[in-house]
Amino acid sequence: MDVKRQKKQIQSKLPFIVARRGETLKTAKRVETSTAKHNTERPAETEIERLMEEVVNPMNLSKALKRVIQNKGSPGIDGMTVRELHPYLKENWPKIHNQLLNGTYQPLPVKRVEIPKSSGGVRKLGIPTVIDRLIQQMLLQVLQKRWDSTFSQHSYGFRPGRSAHQAVAQAQKYIEESYYWVVDIDLEKFFDRVNHDILMGLLSKQVKDKRVLKVIRAFLNAGVMECGLVSNTNEGTPQGGPLSPLLSNIILDVLDKELEKRGHKFVRYADDSNIYVQSKRAGERVMKSITRFLECKLKLKVNQQKSAVARVDERKFLGFRFIIAKRVLRGIAPEALKRFKNQVRQITRRSCGKCIEKVIKELSPYLRGWVGYFGFCETTSELRSLDSWIRHRLRCMLWKQWKTPKKRSKELRQRGLKGKWVKLTAISSKGPWHISKTKSLCITLPNRYFDTIGLYRLANAKSA
Repeated sequence: MDVKRQKKQIQSKLPFIVARRGETLKTAKRVETSTAKHNTERPAETEIERLMEEVVNPMNLSKALKRVIQNKGSPGIDGMTVRELHPYLKENWPKIHNQLLNGTYQPLPVKRVEIPKSSGGVRKLGIPTVIDRLIQQMLLQVLQKRWDSTFSQHSYGFRPGRSAHQAVAQAQKYIEESYYWVVDIDLEKFFDRVNHDILMGLLSKQVKDKRVLKVIRAFLNAGVMECGLVSNTNEGTPQGGPLSPLLSNIILDVLDKELEKRGHKFVRYADDSNIYVQSKRAGERVMKSITRFLECKLKLKVNQQKSAVARVDERKFLGFRFIIAKRVLRGIAPEALKRFKNQVRQITRRSCGKCIEKVIKELSPYLRGWVGYFGFCETTSELRSLDSWIRHRLRCMLWKQWKTPKKRSKELRQRGLKGKWVKLTAISSKGPWHISKTKSLCITLPNRYFDTIGLYRLANAKSA
């Protein structure tokens, strides 16, 4: 009864699944029946041979469709948006379904998009079409369940129930155990350099359904459209597709297993790998041998400029730094603080022409999102300092907006400043940033004023 109820729910949400006289569901039933007969003949090979049937299962499709719509994203080279996905499937899903089962599905090239990196340069993303994103999501949901339990416990990126915070906390534990040196390995253009043959060889060890292998190979070789021209892709897994993170974990799991075999203390998040050792000499030895392993075994290149053997307090990991005092503390990396301040400066620029309420309405969601990640730090003083700096920025912006001495005098009086300080402050020749730090402006624009108009406090979020 539960299965029937689930099918009815899917049919009500996804009417295209039962289009054309229930063609899709009938096909699935025929597959189940033929598989049941096949099971009696060769029971040892049943599940792995039906992997594509599991991929196109209506419940798997429903879950994938929901996720793709939630993720939104830009259209691919065909221009189809996420909003157009459901009507398109209503008309074309039976055809796509049959192509997947027959092993004849051919994805379109990805659209090349360049986005600036926070550390400089650009990151090249490959945006698949919405249909291809849906199929990749369907594959991901099936393959993730099979692979995740086989991955190393030291791997934290792109895995259900694991996070960057857990990776940082594990690194902190190693440092507390006196592993004060880190071998920080940066892979040069990792997603662009993944060897297809090595990756497909690893996939074929667990996936015996050739149709699944064929469609994954098709995604890898789909090509890239840039400036109207399509170029072949003989290596790499384009960032931007749902399947790429899993494929990256599959190939880098080889590195994880090698490090485990050697008994190293390490943490890996996506292509960021940190190995913790107790001396510089040991770190240099590990760096040399692991570089050789990556280049010979996995055909990946280590970026010598960004990789290093150094003291842990000299390097950053996933936006955090480690402070070695009486105990090891998590702090915010200087680069992350710099990016944060640049973004706040952009929102609170003095010439934006917006009232203070609108600026804070735009600023507060960014602050919430930022502290949702970096609030994991253990240096509350950094957050309090940032709160103070933000209020100075806002006082500075208001002072600039008041413009004339007459307007400034009026605002200062209305906000409670009295006596000679009104005139001295209003006619001051000092710049806005200097004035924002004066006692006069701190009295007229106190912290509670910004609280009442909705400014989000980073330090309060940390204490909560």
